Amino acid sequence: MSKLSGFNIEDMVNVTPLIGGEATPEPKVDQLMSKLRRLQQGKRVLEEEIKDRKSVRDSLQEELATLQTEASELEEIYKEKEEFCRNLQFQCEESEQDSDRQLKQNKKSEELLEQYRCEIQEFKLKQRKQRMRFEKQLHQLIEQHKNLHSIFTPERLPNEIENTENAKSQLISAEQLKLAQLNRLNEELEDVREQRQLGTAAADTLEK
Repeated sequence: MSKLSGFNIEDMVNVTPLIGGEATPEPKVDQLMSKLRRLQQGKRVLEEEIKDRKSVRDSLQEELATLQTEASELEEIYKEKEEFCRNLQFQCEESEQDSDRQLKQNKKSEELLEQYRCEIQEFKLKQRKQRMRFEKQLHQLIEQHKNLHSIFTPERLPNEIENTENAKSQLISAEQLKLAQLNRLNEELEDVREQRQLGTAAADTLEK
C-alpha cells in the first residue's frame, strides 16, 4: 500500500458495496471533489518526491563522476610514482656500482701509494748509505792528501789536488743524480696523493 502524507490511494477507489449485492450508489459530488483534491495533493507529493529523487540521483551522479575523475588522477599519480621509484631504484643500483668501483680504485691507489712509500724509504736508506760511504771516501781522500803532501814534492801537488777534486766532483755528481731520482719519486708520490684525493671527492659527490 502506498501512502503519501497521510493520503491513502485506496480511499479514492474504495466504494463500499451495498448489502445484498445491490449496485453501488453513485458517489456524491462533494465526495468526488474531495477525492479529486486528494488525488491532486497526492500528485503534488509524488512530483515533489520524484523531484527530490532526481536531485539526489543527479548529486550522486555528479559525485560518482567526481570520484571517477579523482580515481583516474590517483591512478596517473600512482603510475608516475611507480615510474619514479623504478628510476630511483635504477639510480641507486648505479650509484652502488660506482661506489664499489670507486672503493676498489681507492684500494688499488692505497696499495700503490704504500708501494711507493716503501720504495722511497728504501731509496732514502740507500742514499744514506751512499752518503756515509761518500763521506768515508772523502775523509779517506783527505787523509791520503795529507799523506801524499808529505810524500810528493810541491811540484806534483797541483796535479794531485786536481785528481782529488775530480774524484770529489764525480762523487758530487753521483749524489746529485741520486737526489734527482729522489725528487722524481717524490713527485710521483704527490701525483698518487692527488689522484687519491680526486677519487675520494668523486665518491663523496656520488653519496650526496
